[in-house]
Amino acid sequence: MIEVMTVRVTEAELARDVYAILQRVQTGAEVIIERDAQPVAVLRAASPVRRTISDCIALAKAHEQETGEAPTLDADFAADVEEIVRNRKPWNPPSWD
Repeated sequence: MIEVMTVRVTEAELARDVYAILQRVQTGAEVIIERDAQPVAVLRAASPVRRTISDCIALAKAHEQETGEAPTLDADFAADVEEIVRNRKPWNPPSWD
């Protein structure tokens, strides 16, 4: 499951750099906008954040560099993935013409 990072900003911070705030939302952060230290609104991505395989590999490498521990796959999961790859068939999309 993807963990959502929550960021709190003031109205002034939002007004000063809306582009940067929207970039954070686009990458998965939830932004709480506050007025006088009270929450006024919450910004979150319109659709769920999805990671590409290369993103996942980069995260795994970063985790290994930070902790010294390489991520390991569950044996059953690895076997399932190998079976799926072995048995996959070419995708032939239907012709709607």
